[in-house]
Amino acid sequence: MCKRTIILTLWVLLLSLAASAAEPTRATYNLNDNWRFYYAADADATDARVVSLPHTWNSDVVEGDYERTAANYTRELYIPEVWRGKRLFLRFGAVQSVADVFVNGSYVGSHEGGFTAFTFEITDKVRFGADNYLRVVASNAMRSDVLPVSTDMNLAGGIYRDVDLLVTGENIISPLHLSSDGVYVVPQSVTEDVAKGVVRLYVSAPNLDHTSVMMRIVGGDGYEVDHHIIRNAKLVEGRPIELPFEFNNPQLWSPASPTLYTVEVTLGDARNPEDVVTLETGFRDISISDDNRLCINGVPIAVRGVNVAHDRGFKGVALSKADMDADLDIIADMGANALRSIYGPHDQHLYDRCDRDGLLVWVDVPFSRSPVSFSDICYYPSPAFRENGLKQLEEIVAQNMNHPSVVMWGLFEQVWQRGDDVVGYVRELNERAHSLDPSRPTVGLSGSDGEINFITDLIVFRQNVGYMKGSVEDVAVWCRQLSSNEAWSAMRYGVCYGEEGNTEHRTEKIERAQRGTRHHPERRQTYMHERYVDIINEADIFWGIWLSSMFDYASARRTEGLNQSGVVAHDHTTMKDAYYLYRTLWNDTKPTLYIKEHRWSERRNMAQTIDVYSSEGEPTVLIDGDTVRVRRVAEGHYRADSLLLQGRVVVTAIDPIGSMRDSVVLNVGRSTLLR
Repeated sequence: MCKRTIILTLWVLLLSLAASAAEPTRATYNLNDNWRFYYAADADATDARVVSLPHTWNSDVVEGDYERTAANYTRELYIPEVWRGKRLFLRFGAVQSVADVFVNGSYVGSHEGGFTAFTFEITDKVRFGADNYLRVVASNAMRSDVLPVSTDMNLAGGIYRDVDLLVTGENIISPLHLSSDGVYVVPQSVTEDVAKGVVRLYVSAPNLDHTSVMMRIVGGDGYEVDHHIIRNAKLVEGRPIELPFEFNNPQLWSPASPTLYTVEVTLGDARNPEDVVTLETGFRDISISDDNRLCINGVPIAVRGVNVAHDRGFKGVALSKADMDADLDIIADMGANALRSIYGPHDQHLYDRCDRDGLLVWVDVPFSRSPVSFSDICYYPSPAFRENGLKQLEEIVAQNMNHPSVVMWGLFEQVWQRGDDVVGYVRELNERAHSLDPSRPTVGLSGSDGEINFITDLIVFRQNVGYMKGSVEDVAVWCRQLSSNEAWSAMRYGVCYGEEGNTEHRTEKIERAQRGTRHHPERRQTYMHERYVDIINEADIFWGIWLSSMFDYASARRTEGLNQSGVVAHDHTTMKDAYYLYRTLWNDTKPTLYIKEHRWSERRNMAQTIDVYSSEGEPTVLIDGDTVRVRRVAEGHYRADSLLLQGRVVVTAIDPIGSMRDSVVLNVGRSTLLR
């Protein structure tokens, strides 16, 4: 190593140490407490109640109680005199669906879109050394210019994610650029040998024309793998600064090894910086193989995904971080390795967990059509609608760009291809997504044939034959037709399926569902999943399998106020039989033994069948202590049939090595059907 290189390396090291030892350049204060809430229709605030965020006015929706309205959130905020000369920003994690923000009666700005964050600077609106008055008017009322305009999931309303006050110096890495960190790690080539690209940052510096910028990338072991310095960068409002990076032998992020790096960007003199932003990211390559497999770093991944809505029983969309952690633990326990954020992105905390846990993520733009309201208009060909969709797409990409777990952008869900040119709009979304982020594929969820299926890089077909129409066995015919169709040979397709099942509904005979019925027996849902997963696994032609819902969710359009297609109930604690089916097939680390139809304890007919899910091979089944014959039905699925039972019966299942046991008590021959 030459003398000049040694000196430069020591200088960079000293600057890095100085930067890490400097006083923090920004501070964040959470503002979730002490908000006063009242509906906008109220004459005054005398009936206001104190609430804490996250909050929604549709926290416990039952049939007929879903409110689409507007409400006020107000609170006082003391701004100390010592902050004079600082810059102040309000950051909202999300408000559903439209927010207007005021400080001391002065209008600050509005945001249209219920799933993305937004930030406003309030420096010139506050009074230093005094109390300040904040007001947010939130509305979930129907709008034809704010996506989504058609949705199966309730748009619950409210300030349902965190609100923070950010206090900074005058010259900063901008928090206003699409409410992101203002720093984007943009990979250009990622292999086992080298990772290279650029770190792009946006600066807001009213008092500077030029400044120094330093970027460092640090591995999980604490060692710096790359750095870059621009000593006199020219600052132009709205124009990013790009710092190239390149380092050898990267530890690549993957589901099996979710390795993260720390990226630190310093603005100004490293010994006394103007601003510092630090974030975590990972480096990986995404591709689709010739045999239609999603590959991470060239390794094919058997995608076992679940669609995840945004609410849970008795809380609505006002979820805590503990709620999100619990949901991810349930998803992992079932063995899924991917989740889809339907209708729009989830809270950043959820994606931070996915980054660390190695869970693949598909994030949707809220361009959708409700499958249960066929008169709905999902697309308005107005400039306002078009611009809102593109703006929400830009926010989604910017706010989630640095998450390695996010591997695809979803552009539409089951939209109509009739009337106005929705295909043209999907093409525009697709082009914009690729221009914003060339490193990730786009994907759409389709419920129809036609041109719309050939626009995005990936397509997922929503399949439901055998529920209200046709036979479940028709899925096998469809798979054969799909794989033999030459016109579709270049299409990269996955499949999504699943229908409703209520754990309280019983049936002796499994029959096809009737439209508009309130009767959704869990047995019918389970049977559909059993046959679908067996047929689709045998076909082996899809890059990914997606269950239509992980959890039941609130839907005023449904007869019971819920979409009950989840494999877990709306309380997020009651696992349906289908949950244990997939746990048996998908969880490679924890064994499963489960007697199906636990809740169907009162049975009318003496002729009975006992089904058991076992991941460890053929179980032993005992009826009142006596062993009965068992046969294999499908992978992980075993059955004891032709049983004649009567009265109180104890059924026990034991796994092949005797390490697990499950049992259920049945009352046979004396019950009536429950509906």
